[in-house]
Amino acid sequence: MPDKKRIKEAETNVRNYLKDGLLRKTKSVDENILKVLKKNSEESLKTADLLLRGNYSTLWAVVCSYYSMYYIANSVLYSRGYKVGHEISHKVTSDALFVLVRNKLKESLLEEFEEAQEEALEIAGMRADELVESFDLERLKRSRFQYEMSEEIKRSKAETSLKRAKKFVFEMEKLLMQEK
Repeated sequence: MPDKKRIKEAETNVRNYLKDGLLRKTKSVDENILKVLKKNSEESLKTADLLLRGNYSTLWAVVCSYYSMYYIANSVLYSRGYKVGHEISHKVTSDALFVLVRNKLKESLLEEFEEAQEEALEIAGMRADELVESFDLERLKRSRFQYEMSEEIKRSKAETSLKRAKKFVFEMEKLLMQEK
């Protein structure tokens, strides 16, 4: 669960990114760009799955899992009218998810749990927070993964990455469907 400090940091960063041009509001959405981002996400997820199932590389399974999340996150941001620039794009994407997508994700998840409204609010809020935070966790893991971990730990972490990526991509694709 992201803490209030992390959310505040993201809000401040997004304001600065918009001011500095690291994140731009778009005038229109190009469907071809959305297709490419979605295709890259799907390809990355499939590659991660193949790498892990075939015992080829836990490192690249984590990297590909993360990139499936990165591409679909950028697709959702773009569909909502925001284009992430090339500089520090991973951090910009992470912060923008907290600020621009988190509440929409909560709404989307709430629709699935209409019957138990009070419980759903808490569950949906937690799931939305977990999904957005999972992107941030995978971004950090990807940068640490190369250093001094046993193969068993790497495999476990790669399996967690793939599971998170599948869940993240699934929820982001639902948001994209709502945007249409």
